[in-house]
Amino acid sequence: MSLPKEQAWFPAKRYGWGWGIPSRWQGWAVMLGWLVALIAGGTVLTANHPDWFVAFAFAISGGLVAICSWKGESPSWRWGDKE
Repeated sequence: MSLPKEQAWFPAKRYGWGWGIPSRWQGWAVMLGWLVALIAGGTVLTANHPDWFVAFAFAISGGLVAICSWKGESPSWRWGDKE
């Protein structure tokens, strides 16, 4: 379920499929949290368990995509400002 453009944390990209950079502070907080988790997981897991880090990175990236889908505009193929 996507939000209207004025309420979306993550707007749809102008070209291609997916979401662009965050447009609200909540989106930036989610992106910062994802980055901190990725760096912390990399610091802890890559030394002894690099395969666990790959699984961890996929898991938190899946969570990021889920949040973008929930709090972002509907992603679809777009080819510029033709709305």
